[in-house]
Amino acid sequence: MKLTPIDPPRRYKVGRRMPHEISDCGRIELGADEQVTFVTPGGAEYDVTRKAWGFYATPSLNGRLASFGLRAALVRNPDNRYFIFLVERGCEDEMARYLADEEQTLVTWLDSDQALQHLDAQLQNRARS
Repeated sequence: MKLTPIDPPRRYKVGRRMPHEISDCGRIELGADEQVTFVTPGGAEYDVTRKAWGFYATPSLNGRLASFGLRAALVRNPDNRYFIFLVERGCEDEMARYLADEEQTLVTWLDSDQALQHLDAQLQNRARS
């Protein structure tokens, strides 16, 4: 792993109705089969694993990610761009306020067996049509 801090951080503004500033603090370069874990003060964890072909962007959505205190959500913005949010369990109301402020829509939660199996079945039915 190679960590390259950006000091001072690159700062830029984001947000539709409630602008705020993001600080780009550094870059992490991983080799194949290396992993980094991000943690929150509340104890949630998020792993990113590098493979020779790309990345596992999250632990299993309905397994380890959930056990680490995070919920995956598929979100759409007003420009019809889609994002995966990882929401710390217990912070769903804060995320809902953010979505409202940014005029974004929760498409679906991606963290339960039921939700993922339903999505899978819908996609398979479309593929057969």
